[in-house]
Amino acid sequence: MELEAFVAVAEELHFGRAAARLHRGQPTVSDAVRRLENTLGGRLFHRTSRRVSLTGLGEALLPDAHAALAQLRRFQQRGRSLAAGEGARTTLGVAHAEYTGHQLLLRCLPQLHDRFPDLTIVPETMSTAAQVTALRAETIGLGIGWATDGVTGVRARVLSTERFMALVPATHRLSGHAELSASELSGSDLLTWPHQINSGLCDRLLSAFRIGGADLRIIRTAGDVHAVAAHVAAGAGIGITVESALDHEPPGLRVIPLVGPSTTADQVVLTAAEPSDTAVALRDLLLHASSRSPTHT
Repeated sequence: MELEAFVAVAEELHFGRAAARLHRGQPTVSDAVRRLENTLGGRLFHRTSRRVSLTGLGEALLPDAHAALAQLRRFQQRGRSLAAGEGARTTLGVAHAEYTGHQLLLRCLPQLHDRFPDLTIVPETMSTAAQVTALRAETIGLGIGWATDGVTGVRARVLSTERFMALVPATHRLSGHAELSASELSGSDLLTWPHQINSGLCDRLLSAFRIGGADLRIIRTAGDVHAVAAHVAAGAGIGITVESALDHEPPGLRVIPLVGPSTTADQVVLTAAEPSDTAVALRDLLLHASSRSPTHT
C-alpha cells in the first residue's frame, strides 16, 4: 500500500485525487505515505495548504517505485498462472508512458499472441524514466515512451515523430489560427503533463519556448490528455499535448499544431540490452505497424 500511495500522489500531486484513484480514504493514503517516509528517513513530498510537490528524494525514488510495483504485479501474475497449472507459460511485462499512442500496441498484441500462444502479457502504465529502470532490472521486457537524453543500458528505436498540439477553446482569440508558435503562446496559462510522468516531453517543450524567446507558463498539470481537455473546456487555459494522444477533437475545442524548433518529440520503443525473443518480436511488430500508420511522420 505504501508504494501504491507514493506513486499515486506523485502522479496526481494531490492527496484527494490519489485517494480517489486508489479507492481509499484520504487519511489512509496520507498515513501510508507517512509510514514510507518514516521507513526511508526522509520526506518524499513538500506539502502546503495549496500545493503538493516532490522533494529531491521523491523524484529520485519514483522510477524505482514504478519498477518495484511492476515486479510485484509480475510476481502476482506468475503466481496465478502457476496456481492454475500453467507453469509452461512465459510472461512479458509491457509498459507504456502516458500520452503515447497505446492504440498501436493494442493492434499488435493479437499478432504477438498468434506467434506465442503460451505468452502472458502484463501491461503497465509507467513513465519513460521508470521504464528504463524496470528494463535494467528485467522487471519488464518492453516499453513505449519518449526519447530522453542520457539514457544508457537499454535499446531505443524511434516509432514515430509526434507534433505538439495546442488545445484551444473555440471562443479563444487564438482559435482561428491554423498553426501556433511558442512566441504566440508566450505568457499564456498552459496545462500539460507533469514533469515526473514525462520529463522528456517537458524538456522538449521547454526547449521550444527557450529557442523562441518565449515565456513558458504552466499553471496546471494532469496525468492524461482527457483531464487536460476538461480543464481547458472549463476555461482554465490552453492545453498542450502530442498528436498521438488524441483520437478525436474534443467538443468545444480546437486542436492546433505547434510549429518551430523543438515542437516535435520522438516516441520510442525500449527494450533491454539483451531482449527476450518475445520482446524482439513485439518491438518488430510495433515498428512495422508504425511505419504503415497514416499518422507516422
